Amino acid sequence: MAVSLARTAARVLIGGLGLCAMIAMASAQEAAAPPGTPAEQGAPDATGADDVKQIKLTDDQVTRFIAAQNDLASIASKIQAAGDKPDPALQTELEGIATKHGFKNFAELDDVAANISIVMAGLDATTGNFVDPVDALKKERDDVQKDASIPEADKKQLLDELNEAISTTPKLQYKENVELVKAHRAEIEKALQ
Repeated sequence: MAVSLARTAARVLIGGLGLCAMIAMASAQEAAAPPGTPAEQGAPDATGADDVKQIKLTDDQVTRFIAAQNDLASIASKIQAAGDKPDPALQTELEGIATKHGFKNFAELDDVAANISIVMAGLDATTGNFVDPVDALKKERDDVQKDASIPEADKKQLLDELNEAISTTPKLQYKENVELVKAHRAEIEKALQ
């Protein structure tokens, strides 16, 4: 089963990225996925807000995701270099990492990563409070619309980018994932550094 390596690389490297940067990078890379990729197989894809397979996370899944990050980080450059054309050897390596950490396959690890990413993107860095990423993007869009100091051409580009991000960002379905991810937040952030 082929996976979107570009999206995985984005998730592996989300530490330190801003909300819009992470969403835009994942969306742009997913949109270029070739036929036969996860989107056609029912797996997550950032080309539409409904394409991410949202799941109710378990403590065990989050712990195993954290444990897998060292192995994923060790091949991050291979993942990025592969772009949307993974070779079979890299695919096998990714499947091996997933099963080593107790996942059925890489698709399951990727689903867990997607759900953790949704929550992490919505956590305020200072307060730790969760704001749904879609709501945060809408607020940012409203702020840009009201800002008279932004030149019109720049404002139009920003609004287009924000509208695209809003249309490709899923609303959180499982609110209980927030508390679970918050409980592991420090470990997740450390693992993603």
